[in-house]
Amino acid sequence: MRRMPVEMIKEVITEERKKTLKEALVEFYYSWIRPILKNRRAFIGSLILLMFISMATVGPLIVPLDLTTRWEQRFLPPSWEHPLGTDYAGRDIFQQIVHGSREVLTIAFLAAAYAILIAISIGIVSGYLGGVVDAFLMGITDIFLTIPSFPVMLIIAVTVRVADPFSFAAILAIWMWAGLARSIRAQVRSLREREFIEAAKVLGMSTRHIVFKEILPNIAPYITIYFIRMMKGAITASVGIMFLGVVPLSIVHWGVMMNLAMFQYGAVYVPEGIFYALSPLMAIVLLEYGAICFASGVEEIVNPRLKTYE
Repeated sequence: MRRMPVEMIKEVITEERKKTLKEALVEFYYSWIRPILKNRRAFIGSLILLMFISMATVGPLIVPLDLTTRWEQRFLPPSWEHPLGTDYAGRDIFQQIVHGSREVLTIAFLAAAYAILIAISIGIVSGYLGGVVDAFLMGITDIFLTIPSFPVMLIIAVTVRVADPFSFAAILAIWMWAGLARSIRAQVRSLREREFIEAAKVLGMSTRHIVFKEILPNIAPYITIYFIRMMKGAITASVGIMFLGVVPLSIVHWGVMMNLAMFQYGAVYVPEGIFYALSPLMAIVLLEYGAICFASGVEEIVNPRLKTYE
């Protein structure tokens, strides 16, 4: 009995998707690793981000944190023993920067992850279903887009009195997802009219398969870029809120360090204490610069019109 064309198409699709681990790794190298190495901005950004990730994961195991007060060593300048000097209580600033990086990156990662999940869920449902569902979800999205985010996050943080990074990251994420959700919705509305989506529907493939196997892979590069930018925004928001003294989760968080240096112990007015005020600020600037470079480089890689390398 002659096989139906639909069955033959299904076999071809199945064979195309069967890849060995080696082939997948080779494809990943030529699709992402090699372009990042060849793109100057992406390479510089990746080095900076890897440095801070290593600092947050391995750093606390290598550099012990000693918060013992030593008033006789107050505001010492940088030296071999104290690379960034000491703070108002004679404690090593470099140790605090290293251990604070874990909390800074944890909050930024969690906030971006929460926001991405909300944005993907709302954006895909709205764009794929359309109609009344689309109008309702986009109406909610527009409300979140029009309300100033930082003042609201500040008010919620003061009201709720968060005491852990997970809750704090959730507060930040509530006001970060709307822009991405609207962008994903627009891309899904465009993708659902493409030939391969229509072919998947004709073949009787489930909505779950279409969403997770056909649509998500096509918007994954864009989501990756937005994830990095969300982490940058979460770092800025979390440091800003902690700098104001609203959520003092940890004394080694860079925002809390800046608050102590500038508001409580007047390090900016003491010439010897300038390193205590500048160290967390420079760490924040360098981390955000790395995120901007990496996100811009990845955007050049996935968008051929922006490529600047051969």
